[in-house]
Amino acid sequence: MLKLEARPQPSDFWSYGSPLLALVMTVAIGVMLFLALGKDPVRGLEMFFWLPIRSGYALGELMVKATPLLIIALGLAVCFRSNVWNIGAEGQYIIGAIFAGGVALLADKSVGGWIVLPVLMAGVLGGMLWAALTALLRDRFNANEILVSLMLVYVAVQVLSYLVGGPWKDPAGFNFPQTKTFEAATRIPRLFEGSRVSIGLLLALVGVLAMWVFLFRTRAGFAQQVGGLAPAAARYAGFSSRQALWTALMISGAASGLAGALEVAGPIGQLTTYVPAGYGFAAIIVAYVGRLHPVGMVFSAILMSMFYIGGEMAQSRMGLTKSLTGVFQGLLLFSLLACDTLVNYRLKFRRAGGK
Repeated sequence: MLKLEARPQPSDFWSYGSPLLALVMTVAIGVMLFLALGKDPVRGLEMFFWLPIRSGYALGELMVKATPLLIIALGLAVCFRSNVWNIGAEGQYIIGAIFAGGVALLADKSVGGWIVLPVLMAGVLGGMLWAALTALLRDRFNANEILVSLMLVYVAVQVLSYLVGGPWKDPAGFNFPQTKTFEAATRIPRLFEGSRVSIGLLLALVGVLAMWVFLFRTRAGFAQQVGGLAPAAARYAGFSSRQALWTALMISGAASGLAGALEVAGPIGQLTTYVPAGYGFAAIIVAYVGRLHPVGMVFSAILMSMFYIGGEMAQSRMGLTKSLTGVFQGLLLFSLLACDTLVNYRLKFRRAGGK
């Protein structure tokens, strides 16, 4: 009989090296997948791991994809470290985009000055309000935050569809479900000429530093993590579990809403039904592959954005389905779970009825 037995002392080397081993496993399974589809595996891996970094423009597009993933993952890391399972970051991202888009639509060509700050703040507020619904239902009625936050994603999608297909629909948009393009005053500035990389990248990097300080250098961050790891110890120390719940969800909602605002006021430039890009769900993988550490999530966000770009290129150049992106994301997550299990447990054969 095959059983799992806890290791007395898990290896520190393999604990930190587990994400790299998971990546190697993902690549190996990816090769077999391309062979099964009758495609050249070398060319397939080139789409995912070389083409996204081969030029300055490609690196810029990589940063465009990585920025929202990193920002959302930073907020989710606070939740997960606090033992608050926010699975609805995608909904908070969408509502943040809607709030930001609503403010942007109020501007016209006569607006002077630079009003992008209110647009971004509206996105943050929208994400926080949507996350507050989950916090309220968990706090007052002990509702499961996993189910509540996840179901609110679908509500957010329907709200977006109603707005872009109804009251906010562009009358000159040939009946497409989209708003008019936002005015230049509401658009976030780009960092480089000829590139779509915006100041959102700088905000994401500042967020990495701020989150590191909060989690590892402040009493509030310590309280959040103690509440997640040992709720009884947190109560004994006088830390409020209710406050930890609201803090975690408000930070996560704010980060997701900011990511949504940066997307619609940046690369997209308007509200459309294509705003939901799955970033909120992919950021969960980013957070765990990055070991819930701000620095680690920088690298996992880049890796995940490579999967996004690689999937798009595999679709256009190799005739494969775009859902291959999700396949690689799932492979990475399950490989990481398998590696983590073997780091902490070992397989042991035992005879039936034996000790």
